[in-house]
Amino acid sequence: MVNQVEQEKGPDIGFTHEDFAALLDKYDYHFNPGDTVAGTVFSLEPRGALIDIGAKTAAYIPIQEMSINRVEGPEEVLQSDETREFFILTDENEDGQLTLSIRRIEYMRAWERVRQLQQEDATVRSEVFATNRGGALVRIEGLRGFIPGSHISTRKPKEDLVAEELPLKFLEVDEERNRLVLSHRRALVERKMNGLEVGEVVLGTVRGLKPYGAFIDIGGVSGLLHISEISHDHIDTPHSVFNVNDEIKVMIIDLDAERGRISLSTKQLEPEPGDMVKNPDLVFDKAEEMAEKYREAMAKKAEEEAAQSAGDDTSEYVDDDFSDSEE
Repeated sequence: MVNQVEQEKGPDIGFTHEDFAALLDKYDYHFNPGDTVAGTVFSLEPRGALIDIGAKTAAYIPIQEMSINRVEGPEEVLQSDETREFFILTDENEDGQLTLSIRRIEYMRAWERVRQLQQEDATVRSEVFATNRGGALVRIEGLRGFIPGSHISTRKPKEDLVAEELPLKFLEVDEERNRLVLSHRRALVERKMNGLEVGEVVLGTVRGLKPYGAFIDIGGVSGLLHISEISHDHIDTPHSVFNVNDEIKVMIIDLDAERGRISLSTKQLEPEPGDMVKNPDLVFDKAEEMAEKYREAMAKKAEEEAAQSAGDDTSEYVDDDFSDSEE
């Protein structure tokens, strides 16, 4: 039988605000800077929002803390009565109010994602939003990244790259120093390398001459023809053999995807030592023939090294067998 007193109380009306406040006082809830808490949007204001996180006073999130990207109004990010995660940014002020952040959560997750992309050696694409004397600026996962001028591989002036999307590889990811450095050149070289092989002859254009060698453009990426790989004969300077904008045939002798470097040679294409100095046209005419000989020689060398290695392994087993039989 239901107690008559309970019937007179009527249905359970749940907690009142006074009950909730009393519970908070009883259990003394603590919210510390650095904590991540769930909160419900209580009220949207012109430059921020009030968030109910279960504290005595509604917490506040300023508009600049609502996103890792620029926000013009709170309604771009938050909706009334929406519940989501918030980062406690500062302790209570004199009014007992906490300051919250969504930007800090996005920032931490963005660095985590970028570190993962770097570990995977992923190629990412991003639009240039500004340039300066040192290079170009992009955003990766909302983080500001920098492309040094030496790692921008294009003939365009840097200022013309604004709003252009570039493929990029990671050079440095350092959250503590807030450094995110990327390379356009490495991304292009890697993509180009996928279609290139050591021992292959390619047509290139001389784009720069330095005391130590010539930089050769190969379909949009740059390879180095070191002075020691120009000819079997001694050369004082690459200027004595090439001019800028010369079209030449070169052979690929090394592909270093990690460092984004292509090493080239004309020395290996010489029918006779010194032909690059005496008769470069002959070298270019015989380039494919000489490259084939080079590849055959490399294949033979690899076979001999493999056979030698196999022989060394076999001798170890033979020595072990003799040792066992003597015992």
